[in-house]
Amino acid sequence: MIVHMLRFAFKDSATEEDRERVLALMRRTAAVESVSFSTVGPALGTQDGFTHAYCVGIADLAALRRYMHDPVHLAGDPQIMPHLARIAIGPDLSDDPDPGLAAKVLGLHEEKTALYPQWAEQLGPLLAG
Repeated sequence: MIVHMLRFAFKDSATEEDRERVLALMRRTAAVESVSFSTVGPALGTQDGFTHAYCVGIADLAALRRYMHDPVHLAGDPQIMPHLARIAIGPDLSDDPDPGLAAKVLGLHEEKTALYPQWAEQLGPLLAG
């Protein structure tokens, strides 16, 4: 199992309606076939300025690839990202003992950025440093 987590904060300009719509879009993405379990909602406790979290459990690398390229996921991100101030990816985790798993996951991310450069351009400025 690969557990993928995002922590994020909305832009100050995001209205309550915008926020609810973004969370609904994220829940829609988290419900695609390749996801085994998910949760989307407010972050609990102090989260370095992050107010919300997104977490999905994905069975394996093949399912992760399907998730990353799922039409629902690809359609949702451009509607979600304009309302976010920043995103932190991870920490992701896994119960897979493969010592090369992190590199393989990174490879899938790099594959996606190469295939969808506009997605990568939109995501880049949001990444928390």
